[in-house]
Amino acid sequence: MRGPLFYSKILLFGEYGIIKDSKGLSIPYNFYNGALKIDEHKTIATKKSNDSLIRFAQYLENVQRNNPELVTFDLDKLKSDVENGLYFDSSIPQGYGVGSSGALVAAVYDQYASDKITVLENLTRDKLLKLKHIFAEMESFFHGKSSGLDPLNSYLSLPILINSKDNIEPAGIPSQATDGQGAVFLLDSGTTGETAPMVRIFMENMKKEGFRNMLKDQFVKHTDACVDDFLKGDVKSLFKNIKHLSKVVLDNFKPMIPEEFHTLWKKGIESNAYYLKLCGSGGGGYMLGFTEDFERAQKELDGYKLEVVYNF
Repeated sequence: MRGPLFYSKILLFGEYGIIKDSKGLSIPYNFYNGALKIDEHKTIATKKSNDSLIRFAQYLENVQRNNPELVTFDLDKLKSDVENGLYFDSSIPQGYGVGSSGALVAAVYDQYASDKITVLENLTRDKLLKLKHIFAEMESFFHGKSSGLDPLNSYLSLPILINSKDNIEPAGIPSQATDGQGAVFLLDSGTTGETAPMVRIFMENMKKEGFRNMLKDQFVKHTDACVDDFLKGDVKSLFKNIKHLSKVVLDNFKPMIPEEFHTLWKKGIESNAYYLKLCGSGGGGYMLGFTEDFERAQKELDGYKLEVVYNF
């Protein structure tokens, strides 16, 4: 058995903000992908993934028992496949903010959900929200709390615009400029980050009035503006808002930025060579960079591994 491929994703805008109803924009990133496979030989290399799927199958049994109206699975088939060596064969780096668990959740839903909502049918807003709810329940196994967006993006393989918690839709994003100098890129921090501890820090901060006000008056405001600018293709306004957003994140989300990158982050804002933001929950993994001149950004970030994901 070999299941279909599911891709990684990049949340261009909206990390943390979407918890508090900011806009968000998520795009598939086809450079990394994963598929469910059965390893009949049960090798050491696949054991970790198989062990995780054993626990995940037990967790899904509870989800089904507690909420059968939401989702049901062919649990007998899933358990039988797991016993036969089912694993997730994936090139998506874990703990990097590009949706490794989201792709796995999408693959399991696609393979084992009964009466599944398929990509081919007319995806009404109600169906999208139901899928997001199902995926949030499923992915909570990995993160403690999930919005369900990563698996949704991976499952649909479409850009998704989040207008608010209850208003999501597939989005058309401007075509890439193949000869453009500007770029969105991934910067490899060289370490992995864990989502759950970062979300805990954020939720603790949300108890403080000053932090809540900053989130509403600055973070959400600039995030929403960035989403609008990006979708309209207004690059000039986008970079103005990205710069604001990058500064707000540096000032208020320091625990989510690996310490050795604080200076690099500041250098980008001061030189205007590039602007950094979180990619996912932060704490390690990738950071997302925006630049109007990729060659210049490369020079300024010499020695760091960069991957272009979109060209302006």
